[in-house]
Amino acid sequence: MTVLRSILLFILAAVAEIGGAWLVWQGVREHRGWVWIGAGVIALGLYGFVATLQPDAHFGRILAAYGGVFVAGSLLWGMALDGFRPDRWDIAGAALCLIGVAVIMYAPRPA
Repeated sequence: MTVLRSILLFILAAVAEIGGAWLVWQGVREHRGWVWIGAGVIALGLYGFVATLQPDAHFGRILAAYGGVFVAGSLLWGMALDGFRPDRWDIAGAALCLIGVAVIMYAPRPA
């Protein structure tokens, strides 16, 4: 159950961070205004909080692993909301990142 909880927290963190950055992007680059930017800043703050809920207590490990989730999640977000179509190298890179997440977070370690 701890692994499932961790994965769900990574997904929630990705939605908050990638969504927050996308909202800021929309507010600034697409000229949608301060409401979008403000919502993005709030979402980015929520991401920071969600990351603290991971069962592992090591900041460096959590943030390093989350980097891989961010890579894959960003490609998915771009596909869903911006019409981005990743090529085989994007997909291969994201898969490598997710393998890295699994090794960093879920490899057996001495207690």
